[in-house]
Amino acid sequence: MNTKTIATFYHAGCPVCISAEQTLLSMIDPNNYQINVVHLGEQSAEVATAKAAGIQSVPALVIDGQVLHINFGAAITDLA
Repeated sequence: MNTKTIATFYHAGCPVCISAEQTLLSMIDPNNYQINVVHLGEQSAEVATAKAAGIQSVPALVIDGQVLHINFGAAITDLA
């Protein structure tokens, strides 16, 4: 059984985040990755999960526990 790797993209809905989401997620193969998108502006309960994953700013992508900070839209502390 082939288990997909989870890729979670966190953002806050700002123009920088939306642009990164459109660009980056178009490059990830959905056949190999389960892609989750978390809009922290709308899902504020997920801010704690993002912090626990090591996210310091958004947009950010987490794959296999590795945080990839992409550009800078907002600090995670600004979203709490």
